[in-house]
Amino acid sequence: MSTELVVLVDEQNRVLGTIPKSEAHRETTPLHRAFSTYIFRSRDKQLLIQQRSSKKKTWPLIWSNTCCGHPGLDESNVDAARRRLKQELDLQPTFLEEVAPYRYCVTKDGIMENEICPILVGVVEHEPAPHPDEVEAVQWIEWYSFLEHIKHNPTLF
Repeated sequence: MSTELVVLVDEQNRVLGTIPKSEAHRETTPLHRAFSTYIFRSRDKQLLIQQRSSKKKTWPLIWSNTCCGHPGLDESNVDAARRRLKQELDLQPTFLEEVAPYRYCVTKDGIMENEICPILVGVVEHEPAPHPDEVEAVQWIEWYSFLEHIKHNPTLF
């Protein structure tokens, strides 16, 4: 099994190099590429959210968007999102598109995220089959309910 690498970049998203993912998220984290995916169910337009696995190094048991991760050095964000959706949830979206740029830096529980992290949106026809090393639980939720949950319970997300 090969080591997953994180692509280090500057503020203009120019590649500076790579480091192993296991070394990327610490008290101080170098700027790197990532992606954040929001998947909706086609029949009722509900959003799939996940609770991160208790086995995760970064923020275990926190509720999150459908799927996030890191593209490989020569991998597009869409291809990386498709790869991670399959690995984490056994989902293959019928539609997946990058919709917005996003840059953020936040520290929680002694772990810093420091990412250029575009947002992707997709649609699926099937139910997820979560991989237990990646996902503790999943829930389908209406978009505005999701926003209300975040507003009133920010520490859970």
